[in-house]
Amino acid sequence: MDFQKENSHIYCKNDFGQIIAEITFPEVEAGVFCINHTFVDDSLRGQGVAGKLVKMAVEEIQSRNGKVTATCSYAQNWLEKHRVS
Repeated sequence: MDFQKENSHIYCKNDFGQIIAEITFPEVEAGVFCINHTFVDDSLRGQGVAGKLVKMAVEEIQSRNGKVTATCSYAQNWLEKHRVS
């Protein structure tokens, strides 16, 4: 999969230009980024794409020396499971 990064948005489009996987993590206060949305198209379910998106977002946030928070329930569970703060 070819993921694109734009500011606080990581996504992948299909051959028709439709977003089939995405995650958003806006900076909600100075140095604090909140993962607030994760989406994976049904055609990709069960392939670990959501986890890969969260991991990529966390890595991007950490590369900015930011703190990771989440309101997205999937991301909250992933962060807890992987002990990321």
